[in-house]
Amino acid sequence: VAESDDDLATKYLEGEELSGDELTGGLRSAVRAGTVVPVLFGAATAGIGIEELGRALVSLAPSPAEAGGEIGGPDDTLAAFVFKTTADPFVGKLSYFRVAAGTLRSDSQIWNSGAGQAERVGQVFVVTGKDTEAVPEIGPGDIGAVSKLASVGTGHTLTEKDSPVTLEGLSFPDPVYEMAIRPTAKTDLDKLTSALSRIAEEDPTLRVERQPDTGELLIGGLGDTHVAVAMEKMNRKFAVSVDLAVPKVAYKETIRANSRVEHKHKKQTGGRGQYGHVWLVVEPLPRGGGFEFQSKVVGGSVPREYIPSVEKGVARAMGEGVVAGYPVVDVRTTLVDGSYHDVDSSGICYEIAGSQALQKGIREADPILLEPIMTIAITVPDDAAGDIMGDLNGRRGRIQSMAPRGDGTTVIEAEVPQAEVLQYATDLRSQTQGQGTFELAPARLEPVPDHLAARIVEHRQAEEAAV
Repeated sequence: VAESDDDLATKYLEGEELSGDELTGGLRSAVRAGTVVPVLFGAATAGIGIEELGRALVSLAPSPAEAGGEIGGPDDTLAAFVFKTTADPFVGKLSYFRVAAGTLRSDSQIWNSGAGQAERVGQVFVVTGKDTEAVPEIGPGDIGAVSKLASVGTGHTLTEKDSPVTLEGLSFPDPVYEMAIRPTAKTDLDKLTSALSRIAEEDPTLRVERQPDTGELLIGGLGDTHVAVAMEKMNRKFAVSVDLAVPKVAYKETIRANSRVEHKHKKQTGGRGQYGHVWLVVEPLPRGGGFEFQSKVVGGSVPREYIPSVEKGVARAMGEGVVAGYPVVDVRTTLVDGSYHDVDSSGICYEIAGSQALQKGIREADPILLEPIMTIAITVPDDAAGDIMGDLNGRRGRIQSMAPRGDGTTVIEAEVPQAEVLQYATDLRSQTQGQGTFELAPARLEPVPDHLAARIVEHRQAEEAAV
């Protein structure tokens, strides 16, 4: 502390004792200058050290004015920053804000510049722990709360529509850990979507989405503890209990060869029958080509009005492959020939014929499994880089680069199958004593190695048998 002030340093070196006021003043100066960082110990759940932390903030931490911040006057244009959102089953949505300029009053109109919407403010509150006190207004520098602002989220600015102000928002990290959510009981199913939405409103680092390929509802966070705590909070607040499971990988199927196939759908059961007959050419497309359908029928062998039905049947068959039942991608299907019956042909007959023909065509065109490949950028301490690279190699990863940053950390960039990094947040934390971070992004699809493909097919068949 004496090093923060020349007079105190002289007094200390001369052997004189520093008074309590001198220690506090010197420590405050050192904290303001950034040369000393105070560390306080406590336990919030046991109520230990909380009062001491509050007193330390008051006596040691610089005010916004001392830190170079600017606070406007009470008559300036309103600018209030929403820094937290909570969902209460009784009060509803509660938005916590700090007024930077102007005055936020009860029973007033405000403008949410973050969403571009007007909001009606009812009662504003001062919050002390779990207690809220209704007040007529909140002025510059003060913190308050207001309930039931539909469009307002964390990071938004509450201002005036005629002269809006937008304060700098918050930057949130993307989720790196996902789990599939299933309601524990059927009675929780109806409440699940609403409860998840309100929990995600509270915490912008949570992401809830439906995986279209697997049909699973996923919640993403920054780690297993983050997700588990969010689910415990949802159960406590909204009485919705869920089970968490490792997400399924969105495998795909495709083909590596061409095939030419036909299918004739023909039924006669007395009265009007059913008849649809098609010839298809099935070809692989480059990776990322998706699905193409075209018709090269000549001479009206398949009437023009039935061609959309053939396409519909083909598209439906693309949703379930022949290797393990995963969606089929990167295939071009061409209708080249067929025949029809004047009475028995109909759209549904050609839809069935197209679907069955495509499945047959895929079987004859060397079908394979594809898996999603992710790009991963991992930041770890320098001394852990070798172990992390070895671990990535064991996960079928391909190292792209390794770059020391000069601050004691190294950034490793690699490509790795999604199936190998579903629980990577937990694994990386244990390997780096919590010091490693990473970012994931989808890259492309690649064929699954044959020995792993057989295992995936067996697992898929076991799942279907269990259902």
